[in-house]
Amino acid sequence: MQPVVGGQDRDWERVPQLSFAETCDRVFPHSRGRFVRLWPLALRYAFPPWFRRYVELEWKATTVRMFHPQLLPGLVQTPAYAREVLRAGRPSNLEDLVTARVERQRILTRDQPARLWLVLNEAVLRHQVGDAALMRDQLDHLRGLTRIPAHRVQIVPAHKTNNLVASPFGLLSFREGGDVVHVDGFPRGYVLAEPGDVAVAQDAYDLLKTMAAPLDESAQLIDSISKGCYS
Repeated sequence: MQPVVGGQDRDWERVPQLSFAETCDRVFPHSRGRFVRLWPLALRYAFPPWFRRYVELEWKATTVRMFHPQLLPGLVQTPAYAREVLRAGRPSNLEDLVTARVERQRILTRDQPARLWLVLNEAVLRHQVGDAALMRDQLDHLRGLTRIPAHRVQIVPAHKTNNLVASPFGLLSFREGGDVVHVDGFPRGYVLAEPGDVAVAQDAYDLLKTMAAPLDESAQLIDSISKGCYS
């Protein structure tokens, strides 16, 4: 029988999953957890260079606030949804990107998890990615986040949507230091830390929250669209 660790050999070009690092630490107990500690360093190389700094900041964040007008952001995507979104770019390392994107979500479930506040346009829920079953699973996952006290999900109803903010953006807050802003763009996103830029983003986010439905109505809207569009 092929050794568990040796089984990774045929996929030597792939970014290893966390479970593989955990197995290595069990097989080599003298490592004292070194493989798991080094795993995030290996994982980051699945991302394009310009995005790696943001991932490092995101991991250190205590609060993550996000707005997206068109798609579920990577931090809340299921693997299947992420795969379909990423496939459009025809990357050569598709599965590595899916693994890396899903593993970013550990900031929401780790000890002392980051708090998430997510605002989405209603169109995000109605924009079908993949088949109906994939979308049901994705909206079920999103709905599950609404049940976690630390997290907030608000939906901007279609009749309130405007062009105030056309680009996805996020705000990261930390235990120490000022907030930073990440703005998605083409061909790449960028991080802003100037106080003036952060203040503009905070004002825009506060306005989006007031336009969005309350938490309970947002949860009901997710359920309604899941049943009405993807059942």
